[in-house]
Amino acid sequence: MVQTILGSGGGIGLPLARELKNHTDNIRLVSRNPKKVNEGDELFPVDVNDLSRIDKAIEGSEVVYVTIGFEYNTKVWQHVWPPFLQEVIKACKKHGAKLVFFDNVYMYAKSAIPMMTESSPILPPSEKGKVRTKLQEMIMDEVEKKNIRALIARSADFYGPDNKNSALNMMVLDNLRKGKKAQAFGDIDKIHTYTYTPDAAKATALLGNTADAFNQVWHVPTTKEKLSTRQWIELIAKEIKMEPKIQTVPTWMVRVLGLFIPIMREFPEMMYQYEQDYIFDSTKFEKRFGILATSPLDGVREMI
Repeated sequence: MVQTILGSGGGIGLPLARELKNHTDNIRLVSRNPKKVNEGDELFPVDVNDLSRIDKAIEGSEVVYVTIGFEYNTKVWQHVWPPFLQEVIKACKKHGAKLVFFDNVYMYAKSAIPMMTESSPILPPSEKGKVRTKLQEMIMDEVEKKNIRALIARSADFYGPDNKNSALNMMVLDNLRKGKKAQAFGDIDKIHTYTYTPDAAKATALLGNTADAFNQVWHVPTTKEKLSTRQWIELIAKEIKMEPKIQTVPTWMVRVLGLFIPIMREFPEMMYQYEQDYIFDSTKFEKRFGILATSPLDGVREMI
């Protein structure tokens, strides 16, 4: 039976394809322009916005991993995510496939951000968070009705060698290499834990191939070292032998930038995550599987 990745070309999809090789030789990569990661990969080119093709992409699958990332835009998310996931669920039910949904923390209450666990309250303070809440409800409603076996693998903000679009890559590493100041949102002396993408991929592959992991939420392994944003920047700067000059980007500046840079219009509602400690706890996974996260130093070295 095939294990299928919907969104195989992204920062999680790529390392996930590598990790799945440890569990199966039958891997199907689904994206607009899929490229082989392993020699025997089956390539399934499809525009996932064409919902009529989702069923065919999933047909014959034992496990389906959803790691796709739609455009970072609230209206796009509201319009695209629910019907896409509905088609995925429909196809998984039809073909008897298990579903592994890779998720973020946007649905958690603002008060949960300083210490997030799988049981943190669901009370999204943002419109994007409301979309993510809807997706979780769609999956877990089907699980409760015993229509599908599914799990949610949840990650903190991430960084790593396959993710060029993360804040640590774009705003810190790239800027420092160009001789510019590192940029950072919010209060840079607040703790901010990050998930290393190869750790997330390894955990997601393992969860998808562990029978008793289904029908629940898991936090993938994330560093327990409580570094502030300033300390992350200093760590990266030290490794590339640059001075850790920093430009902070407060909410009012993000709003001004949004007048000229469309993507910046999407960030003000998420700034609450950078104005308080942001600690993502993965104790549940660590106790179950005995796997710890890569240290910040080793992760940053690989990213560089």
